[in-house]
Amino acid sequence: MQTDRWIDLLASQAEPVAARRVAPLMLRALPWGLAGAVAIMLAGYGLRHDFAQVVHLPMFWLKVGVPLVIALAGLLLVSRLGRPGVRAGQAWWGVALPVLLLWVMGAWQWMAADPADRPPLLWGQTWRTCVFSIGLIALPVFVAALALMRQLAPTRPAWAGAAAGTLAGGAGACVYAFHCPEMTAPFLAVWYVLGMALPAAVGAAMGPRLLRW
Repeated sequence: MQTDRWIDLLASQAEPVAARRVAPLMLRALPWGLAGAVAIMLAGYGLRHDFAQVVHLPMFWLKVGVPLVIALAGLLLVSRLGRPGVRAGQAWWGVALPVLLLWVMGAWQWMAADPADRPPLLWGQTWRTCVFSIGLIALPVFVAALALMRQLAPTRPAWAGAAAGTLAGGAGACVYAFHCPEMTAPFLAVWYVLGMALPAAVGAAMGPRLLRW
């Protein structure tokens, strides 16, 4: 039998790897990464001093909820892109739509404000450190997600790395939100999005080197 025909025969019998094989690996790796992110936030930053008051504000839960949705979408992407024969499908919409929501809300609040009041809405108090802080808190989840991916069989390593970074970025921003004092939509639309994009970009760059098999 010729080599090409043998390859075609094998490929015709290939089936996507079942998701149930991925879930146990996730349960072993990712909780440690999330615990590390929470530990960095608590030890290095601490809960915001008015936490008991802000938990009653819708904007606080938007700040927590949007990154959480992105992290869950990243989790789905990791599960799918880590398995040969499985495409990302519509899972990227779980990342794009929350970001679009922040951008729309940020633009609306910016346009509704008086010109003199706009700069504080964007810059806040922590714009210099926000992106770095999200990236630092996301690091344990990023390492855990890449370690998980190395136990799977991603066939598109750059996209798989980006998925791992998306999961980490969303988780890092969600955890950081419990410390962050900022509460304006323009700030979140710029600095939180950049903070979540940083691990995704690093993952996409590192994926072809770390996730090849």
